[in-house]
Amino acid sequence: MATKRQSERVAGILRLLDELYPGVECALTHKSPWQLLVATILSAQCTDARVNLVTPELFRRYPTAKSMLGATQAEIEEIIRSTGFYRNKAKSLLGAARRVQEDFGGRVPETLEELITIPGAARKTANVVLGVCFAKAEGVVVDTHVLRISRRLGLAKSATPEKVEKELMKVLPREKWIGYSHQIIHHGRAVCVARRPKCAECGLESVCRSKDKTWGSQQQQLSGLVNK
Repeated sequence: MATKRQSERVAGILRLLDELYPGVECALTHKSPWQLLVATILSAQCTDARVNLVTPELFRRYPTAKSMLGATQAEIEEIIRSTGFYRNKAKSLLGAARRVQEDFGGRVPETLEELITIPGAARKTANVVLGVCFAKAEGVVVDTHVLRISRRLGLAKSATPEKVEKELMKVLPREKWIGYSHQIIHHGRAVCVARRPKCAECGLESVCRSKDKTWGSQQQQLSGLVNK
């Protein structure tokens, strides 16, 4: 169980995130749970920006699970080729369409247990769909940004998404599980990039525990005292 000091620190981080990124939403463009499911499957090993370039044509042709069942794998592959691993992804999308249409009546299910039975939809994808489309916090979405920055902030220590998610679920209030991921993902793209993070521009620098900062306010303060 977290100590009072730890709880206060987490609350402070969450307050800063709310100030820095109020109202941040999912970066994947979609108009329905089905479209978000498809976009999230495509986002594996691919940027959201690239996915958003591909999905307009994909959704124009196949806006629903039923309509996608009328496509061939080759047709889907051609549209999504630039997202990488396009053969496996096309196979997953057709499998997902069949599962959603035949087993769930064309509607994306609203439970984690059902979602993870859909081809291409592991826990991360399920958490994205549940949080964004149904406002259900069953877990914390952990992508590369969330994993990296949660470790830098000292909120998690593990090296795998599954273990980091469990750590975050213990320290974050449940009502913050959904928003935290959106905020951290945005922060990771704009400021806390993987290579040479922009620490001097970071609104979380004062609470960051990373040992490889490119700039630190405390170091600057000490430097100023030495140089006086």
